[in-house]
Amino acid sequence: MNDDDTQLLSQVRSLREKGSGPKQIARALGLKPARASALVRQVAHEQQSTAAPTARPVVGCWVSAGWSTGLELSEAPDWARADAEDPEVAGFAQVLIARQERASRVTVCGFLVDVYCLGVKDTVGPQVMGGGSLDAYVRDYYRAFDQPALRIGLEQAQSIVHGGVAYARTFGFEPAPDFAQVSVHLGEPGPATPRIGFGRQGKPFYINGPRDDAQKIVRTLERTCGAGNYHYVPGTGPL
Repeated sequence: MNDDDTQLLSQVRSLREKGSGPKQIARALGLKPARASALVRQVAHEQQSTAAPTARPVVGCWVSAGWSTGLELSEAPDWARADAEDPEVAGFAQVLIARQERASRVTVCGFLVDVYCLGVKDTVGPQVMGGGSLDAYVRDYYRAFDQPALRIGLEQAQSIVHGGVAYARTFGFEPAPDFAQVSVHLGEPGPATPRIGFGRQGKPFYINGPRDDAQKIVRTLERTCGAGNYHYVPGTGPL
């Protein structure tokens, strides 16, 4: 880009900040309408690319059905009523959020949350895709579940993910390594967001997963909770 182009873009940015449209910009700068429209799109793309992820519009948030089984949701009865108990997937919430990247693209991030004990165990993304691919991606992301994913609000997604992390940290468990990088696309819940009571019936309940160091996790629970103050069940990995 030469100096003339740089100066022209600067003028377009200034006029856009004042509320001028492409036609007004074309007249003010003596440009053809098509050229002015192209510069306006370029400025919009630059602004969207440099904006904080949380400044981009939310296209949708989803969570797997059965996520609230065994949790305390007296502060959020609507969230509880929208869910259905499912013993087959109890203890885990699979959360997905999509934000607008630019006109025809979206950024998608996912979180696997152990709501009973360990918090965020895995993350997905950020992954950029065409907006037309989003519905198929959502179906594929939740293909392991018998029930379709539930559409939820941003505050609920934030509360499940960040609340699960905070709960797990009280027992000495940190979230998945990429959590900090991915969670910037989710944002933090506001002070008025309803609190979720994590743990099964209020106590940490560890379900042994295939990639867990189960002995280390149980030792940590013994140290931080004390004997009799937590529960565990053997899952797919050796304890």
